[in-house]
Amino acid sequence: MKFLSQLEIGEKATVKSVNGEGAIRRRLFDMGITPGAEVYLRKKAPLGDPIEITLRGYELTLRKAEAAHVEVN
Repeated sequence: MKFLSQLEIGEKATVKSVNGEGAIRRRLFDMGITPGAEVYLRKKAPLGDPIEITLRGYELTLRKAEAAHVEVN
C-alpha cells in the first residue's frame, strides 16, 4: 500500500482510494482527488511539507497529512 505523501519528485501515480473521515475526505474530493485520477508529484518543500502535485491539468498544494489519506498505485 502506497500513499500520495510517499511519492518521490517526478513520480506519477493513479489514485486508488481516498481514506479519512468527514471534512478531510470531502475536501480532497472537492479538489478533484478521486479514484482513477492521475497525479504527478512536481515539488516538495525543503522539509517535505507541503507537496505540490499536478492533477487534472492544474497544480495543487497539499499538506503531507492530507496526502497521507490518498492511496495510490
